[in-house]
Amino acid sequence: MKFLIFAALAAALIGFGYLKLTRPVPLPSINKNKYWGPGDSSNYKEDNKTIKPFKLKVNREVIDELQSQLNKTFKLSEPLEGVILEYGSNSKDLKHVIKYWRDNYLPKWSEREKYLNTFPQYTTEIQGLNIHYIHAKPNTKAQKTKKVLPLLLLHGWPLSVRELYGITQLLITANEKSDYVFEVIAPSLVGFAWSDAARKPGMNAAEMAIVMRNLMTRLKFEKFLVQGGDWGSIVGSHVATIFPENVLGYHSNMCVMYTPLSLAKYAIATLSPHTFIPSPQHYGHNFPLLEKLAYLLEESGYYHIQATKPDTIGTALTANPIGLASYFLEKFQTAARHISTQSLDGLEQIFTLDAYYDNLMIYYLTNCITSSARLYKETMAKAYFDLQLERVQTRVPMGCARFHYDLPSAMDWQLRDKYTNVVHSKYYVGVGHYAPLEAPGLLYEDIVEFVKKN
Repeated sequence: MKFLIFAALAAALIGFGYLKLTRPVPLPSINKNKYWGPGDSSNYKEDNKTIKPFKLKVNREVIDELQSQLNKTFKLSEPLEGVILEYGSNSKDLKHVIKYWRDNYLPKWSEREKYLNTFPQYTTEIQGLNIHYIHAKPNTKAQKTKKVLPLLLLHGWPLSVRELYGITQLLITANEKSDYVFEVIAPSLVGFAWSDAARKPGMNAAEMAIVMRNLMTRLKFEKFLVQGGDWGSIVGSHVATIFPENVLGYHSNMCVMYTPLSLAKYAIATLSPHTFIPSPQHYGHNFPLLEKLAYLLEESGYYHIQATKPDTIGTALTANPIGLASYFLEKFQTAARHISTQSLDGLEQIFTLDAYYDNLMIYYLTNCITSSARLYKETMAKAYFDLQLERVQTRVPMGCARFHYDLPSAMDWQLRDKYTNVVHSKYYVGVGHYAPLEAPGLLYEDIVEFVKKN
């Protein structure tokens, strides 16, 4: 009898624990106007009207100084025989990168600077921070013949708004296959590029989502779409969760979920992948599970560093162009579409190296490597986890594009626990983590398909 009572109590406790860990939770109370600038906020009054045009203009002395640094004799360790990226950045590849940066890219800086100024850009003050953003509109003819939808387009790390140039051009251009054209607002995330870094601890993905939404309402957009990958996906998800009244729909090309319930479902799905993924050619996106977990563990070392001591790695890379080039090169080679060798030649087959250098230059010129890396630490802090936003259900229309060589995205079975209105779900063969750079046309088509279903 005692055993039965004990078993019943144990079962009840397990059931209670399971429910507590898996059931949806209400949206927490969050300060929507927290001050992130320097000093005391008591005398702060936000300038909620001024919007300043921004244009990149780098003094020639800065370019000359960088060229001088790259001209210095530097010693690199030879890679081990037969090793490509298994030990990190390959010094043979890095030598080619430095040479091209110094001898080919920097001499044409005026051309690259002009390209980086392709779209109209602005800055405005939000919650004590100067926020930089692209605001690209369709031409007059397109505005008259197509339905114009405002779109908040969000980048990731170690990227910048440069990641979004190709897809932005597609989004603002009228296409005969679509009834829609988009007015794109693509901000530099807080602490990235020309957006100020927070001066106080706590600027996590949720707080950043609030800044992004406040930027949109500053620009008089009360209703808008949201799209993002990498950190842009996480920040974008939080915009949709915290401000559903403002969001027309949320589209992601990195639909990850790591709640206890989602992980349990992932484990169950390994027993019968065909039940949860429509086509065998796409099983490799999520399975085999142990292989995926091992890969994530191997490739997440940088995440652990940046989630614990971001200022240390930031200091090592600040004003150190060779170190920064090495750090970013390895990330690009690892996360891009799978290639048999992952060599520098293979990387050039995916996107032009100028895209890599443009992004590298933005980080170098704005000295934002430390502040951008802090996002990892802030989003691994207790204050962020206590919000439990992954378990707050999001009712806005949601669309997911899964690319084969990206991080394993949640299956629909998992997604619907949080996103109660999944209207679009698609798998793609090929393409990696940097979809806006690797396959802007494919991503554009998926966004348009999502909007049609919305």
